[in-house]
Amino acid sequence: MKATEVPEIAGAYLFEPTPHADERGFFSRTFDADVVRSVGLDPHAFIQDSVSRSARGVLRGLHLRSGAGEAKLVRCSYGKIFDVVVDLRTDSPTYRNRAFFELSDETQTTLYIPAGCAHGFQALTGPADTSYRIDRPHDPAEDVTIAFDDPELAIPWPLPATSMSDRDRKAPSLAEALAQRES
Repeated sequence: MKATEVPEIAGAYLFEPTPHADERGFFSRTFDADVVRSVGLDPHAFIQDSVSRSARGVLRGLHLRSGAGEAKLVRCSYGKIFDVVVDLRTDSPTYRNRAFFELSDETQTTLYIPAGCAHGFQALTGPADTSYRIDRPHDPAEDVTIAFDDPELAIPWPLPATSMSDRDRKAPSLAEALAQRES
């Protein structure tokens, strides 16, 4: 497994495993504490694992947390997703940068997203299972949602959004969400 810095988002990393495939299928290490530690992250900081299953075209996000934020490791364990990260840390050298990734079960690549960055994804296949590992307990009172189609962000979602939560559909613009986060 190797760690690669994401140039568009300061402090973000891709952890790329080396799947071993044969006639039975494949085996892949998806988390390695030593590799995580090698880029200055505490592997023991991740305390909660979750998984979502999405049909093709489902869009989830853009989400982030207020307060101390939430760092996360994201991996598509089955299928394929178009993944989006937006740096909303005002003190970051990559503030307001966006980065796009295709995560899939073929590569089993994990994306590390620093606290203070918004995250969202769209399922490119049906189903697509996305695994999350976060560094603090989820508190719904800290949830911040940003409109997936905010013109300021101009995210090039690859498919029409076939389904999304009510919360995501009614999300405020980036400017409104940032104002809410600061109040």
